[in-house]
Amino acid sequence: MISNFSPRDFTRQDESDDTNFYVAPRMVAHIDEHAIAAVTDAIRRHVPAQARVLDIMSSYHSHLPQEVRYQEVVGLGMNEAELQANTQLSRFVVQNLNKNPELPFPDAQFDAVINTVSVQYLKRPVEVFREIARVLKPDGISLVNFSDRMFPTKAVRIWYEGNNESHIALVQRYYELAGGYANVEVEQHVDTQASWLRRGHDPLFVIIGTKAY
Repeated sequence: MISNFSPRDFTRQDESDDTNFYVAPRMVAHIDEHAIAAVTDAIRRHVPAQARVLDIMSSYHSHLPQEVRYQEVVGLGMNEAELQANTQLSRFVVQNLNKNPELPFPDAQFDAVINTVSVQYLKRPVEVFREIARVLKPDGISLVNFSDRMFPTKAVRIWYEGNNESHIALVQRYYELAGGYANVEVEQHVDTQASWLRRGHDPLFVIIGTKAY
């Protein structure tokens, strides 16, 4: 388990304003169809119908199961055009969590908060995970999933220099330092060795934190 962080850990190759990097919409999937299906399956199993859902660091698609009806799905992301194109959202907020990690929602507002293949870009992750716990209802779930793909210049250094095992430990550490979670469990969906150039499927890892009562 990762114990201590250094100031270097959350630096990036490209420290320019994130707003400029994300100004152009990217209407593309960042993981393959197999990994997307695993994301959808994880949401299906852990997020009940009629839940109020917050999708942070959201994009043009939230990969929610199409057959399930939710009370509300709120997106929070960087690019307005991508969020507008996301037909699974009830409403959305444009916000850069690296500048302002405070979520603009009341306490105990959501049954589930999901973060899909974006945790690697958080410069203030513990603050964000603490905010997730705040806006979750008691016994609500935080669902974080990730693969080994990233924009390398925008991923924080501790992630970029790590591997799948260290990424799992890192996200577990975020939950631990944030506090407010009664349980954290890890699911793995790995069909191939991690590699930037490969034939086969993208690996996917899912970590579920349950809000304490």
